[in-house]
Amino acid sequence: MKPVLIILAAMVVVGLPLWLHNRWHRRHTHEPREEGNPVVAPTGCAADCALQPVCPSQQLLTARCQAKIDYYDDEELDRFSGRAAGQYSPDEVDQWREVLMTLQPREVLPWGQSIRARGLVMPAALRDEFLARCSETQQPSANV
Repeated sequence: MKPVLIILAAMVVVGLPLWLHNRWHRRHTHEPREEGNPVVAPTGCAADCALQPVCPSQQLLTARCQAKIDYYDDEELDRFSGRAAGQYSPDEVDQWREVLMTLQPREVLPWGQSIRARGLVMPAALRDEFLARCSETQQPSANV
């Protein structure tokens, strides 16, 4: 009986401070609670430029904020800051497409993360092309 009490006491001694710390941390960082609030994808910026076998769109949504913004000769796209994905004219979509098509395959995902870090939203009409180009970079080469 004594070992059971020792284990129970150890669980209380370790568990209670951990529970209190977790509760304090959630209050001061405004994290959503697990039971009611859905977890919202981060907005503003994304990083983790390492290519992994993960869906590129998921990688963009779950990546951490990057420390610096990289430009890929696309400074002219900064004028679209604050514009929603469905608010682009066909000519503006073509400007985005031109930048996307001039990127090297290894630059596509970091470019997407960079534009997100800059507060830009890609046109909805270009999203599928972007994801297709990202998938191409993650496929193993058949010529090797």
